[in-house]
Amino acid sequence: MTDPTTAPVRSDPVLERLKGLHPKVIDLSLDRVHRLLAALGHPERRLPPVVHVAGTNGKGSTVAFLRAFLEAAGHRVHVYTSPHLVRFHERIRLAGRLIDDDHLAALLEECEAANAGGPITFFEVTTVAAFLAFSRVPADVVLLETGLGGRLDATNVIDRPAVTAITRISSDHRQFLGETLTEIAGEKAGIFKPGVPVVMAEQPAAEALNALTLRAAAIGAPIRPWTATPQPGGFRFESAKRRLDLPMPGLAGAHQIGNAGLALACLDHLPLAVDEAAIRRGLTSVEWPARLQRLTRGPLADGLPPDWELWLDGGHNDSAGEVLARQAVDWSAADADRDGERPLLLIYGMLASKDPYEFLAPLAPFAHALRSVAIPGEEASLTAEESAEAGRTCGIQDSAATPSVAAALAGLTQVRTGPARVLICGSLYLAGSVLAENG
Repeated sequence: MTDPTTAPVRSDPVLERLKGLHPKVIDLSLDRVHRLLAALGHPERRLPPVVHVAGTNGKGSTVAFLRAFLEAAGHRVHVYTSPHLVRFHERIRLAGRLIDDDHLAALLEECEAANAGGPITFFEVTTVAAFLAFSRVPADVVLLETGLGGRLDATNVIDRPAVTAITRISSDHRQFLGETLTEIAGEKAGIFKPGVPVVMAEQPAAEALNALTLRAAAIGAPIRPWTATPQPGGFRFESAKRRLDLPMPGLAGAHQIGNAGLALACLDHLPLAVDEAAIRRGLTSVEWPARLQRLTRGPLADGLPPDWELWLDGGHNDSAGEVLARQAVDWSAADADRDGERPLLLIYGMLASKDPYEFLAPLAPFAHALRSVAIPGEEASLTAEESAEAGRTCGIQDSAATPSVAAALAGLTQVRTGPARVLICGSLYLAGSVLAENG
C-alpha cells in the first residue's frame, strides 16, 4: 500500500497519468475491473449495503435524495457519482464528506501500482479506487450510480446489492448501448440480480418498460411497485411499507417528484431506519448542483439586471429537453400569476456525441432567443456555430454563436429590456464550466 504521508499534495497528476492507461475513453467490459479488484483483495466484497442506480435521466437526483433522507436520519453514507462538475473529488463521498485530496491521491497510486501498467479505462480504475475507499471507511450504506449503461458498467461488480433502481430511460449513448429503447433498457437492466428487489421510475416508453420487466422476470428479480402522485403543494408517496403526504422536493422541477419517489422506494429495502421527520427534512434540504439550479450570486449572476433570473441545467438528451420544456410551461404559468412573463433566453452548448435537435426541439417553442457556445476545454464539443445552426433548424430564429457564456449574457442584456429568464443548458460539462466561472 502507498504510504499516505508520501502521497502527492494534489491528486491531479495521478489522475492525468491514469487517463493514459487505455487508448479509449469508453470501452465497456468487466474483465479489467475484475482483474484489478482481485489484485487489491476484492474490496467490493467488503462494503455496507449497496443501492445500485442506473437509468438515463435522474440518476444523480435520485442519489441526492437518498443521501439527504439517510443523512437526515443520522446514517453515514458513502456515495459514488459521475461525472463531476468542477473537481474529480465530487465523485466520491466518504461517510458524508467529499474525499480528501491526499487520501484520493494515495488510493489512486495504490490502484495504479496494483494495475501494473495493464490496460484499463479511467472510469474503471477510479471506480475501483472508490470501492477501495468505501471498504476501509465505516459507513451504513453505499449509494452507487452507474457511469454508462449497466450490464458492462464498471460499477456492476456487486454480487448482491440491497436494491437496484432504474430511473427513466430514454435514447442516449446509442453508439454504446444500442439504437432502440429495447436495447438500451436491456443494458440498463444488466444491474438486476437474482432475488434482489427492483424499483423503477415510471417509464414513458412501453418498449423500455417491457425490456426491464422481461429481464427482471427472467432472473427472478422482484419488481416492487410504488407511486408518487402530485397533489396541491406536494405529492403523495405510496408503497407496500409507506404512505406519506409530503411537500414539494427542494430540487426545482415537477419531474423531481418522480426522482424523490424512486429514492423513497429504495428506502423500503434498506436495513436502516428512516422516519417521516427525516424524510421531510431531507426532501426540503436536498442539494444537487446543475439540475435546474438557480444562480443568484457570483460574477455571472451579479452582472445581470435585478429583474433577470439565471438558471443552469446539465441535461443533454431528448428526455431532458422535454423536462425543460415542461418547466418552461410552469415558469410561464407562475409569471402570469406574479408580475408578467419573463421571456426565456437559452445559452447552449453540447458535445458532438449528442443530438442537438432531439434536445432543442421540445424547448424551441418556448425560447425567444438562443446564444450558443463551444464547451470550454472540450475537444469533443460542437462548435458554437454548429449549435446556433441547430437552434435555427429547430425554429429559434434569433440564434447566434458567441465566444463565451459571459459574452452571451452581456450581449443579451444589451438587446433585451424588461424582466427575462436565462437558462444555460445542453451539457453537464458546460454546467461544470459555468459553476467554476461563477465561483
